[in-house]
This record gives sequence, C-alpha cells and structure tokens, in this order.
Amino acid sequence: MLHRPSQADVDDVYALLSDPRMWGHYPSLVHTERAQSEALVAASDDSWDAYGLGTWIARDEDGTLHGIGGCAVRHGTFWNVSYRLAPASQGRGLATELARAGIAAARRVDPALPIVSTMLAHNVGSSAVARRAGLVEVHRGPDEGNPTPGVTRLVFADRELSAATLGAAMTW
Repeated sequence: MLHRPSQADVDDVYALLSDPRMWGHYPSLVHTERAQSEALVAASDDSWDAYGLGTWIARDEDGTLHGIGGCAVRHGTFWNVSYRLAPASQGRGLATELARAGIAAARRVDPALPIVSTMLAHNVGSSAVARRAGLVEVHRGPDEGNPTPGVTRLVFADRELSAATLGAAMTW
C-alpha cells in the first residue's frame, strides 16, 4: 500500500533512514537526527502540494513499513524517481514496483517533465531497478559533492536530458 507521507510517519521514516544498512553506498547520508526525516517528509509534502505528486510511504496491509519512494519534482525541472527499502524488504522486487508506480503516476500528472533517477555507480542494485523500471543510462561522471573521492554518479532517464536538467540531476 502506498500513501502520501504525513507527520505521523516521521518516526518510522527516521527509524528507516537512520539505519546505516540503508546507506551502505553513501554512508554520509545516514539520518543522524529526527529533523532530517522531518525535512524529508516536509519536502515530499511540498511536492504533493505544488505538483500533485511526491514520494510515498510503502507499507503492508498490517502497517509494516517497507520503505519510501516514488516520484517527486526536483529543482522544478524533472521527476526524481527514488526507492529506499528496509533491509528486510529488499530483494523481493518491491523497489522496482515502487519505481514503476512512481513513473506511471508522474506520467499521468505531468508527462512533459523528464523522469530521472540518480545513483552511485557502485550501487548495482539501484541501477538494476532503474533499468527494470524502463529508464536508460544517459550520463556517467564524477560525483562532485560526494565526500568520498573518485566516486562516479550515474543518471538514468526516460529521455535525453537538456544540459540544464542534467546539471540539476547531478546536484543533491
């Protein structure tokens, strides 16, 4: 089940995103304070209000949290596809399901905006999800803002990107 995040979800989002196992490919992004998860939920809420779509919370019917993801507008120029699943929920196809649902919703809401997903090259699971969701690699280059030197960022999209959109996709 997918639903729009609310303040009632913040504790679960924080529990998920403060788990270092969630950030094995980018350890510096671990949520170390609840305020980071509050800001993430607020940003999703802003996207829902401004664009009619944002990230979702993914739960089982019994309320078990699987993760957070879907599509939200970034930099006002593209739909960003994201998928973060709890370790116990990984490897079951749920990330692909979440990405595909987000892409389908973004295409209904505003098909003029490109759909983009970014990840680090060593995160092979994430790039496999992007491919299974129908996106193609459009860029591979240095991840300039990454605290780990020499890391490569991949950009996947549903179409060719303008230089401005690609530049926006390369910034966090």
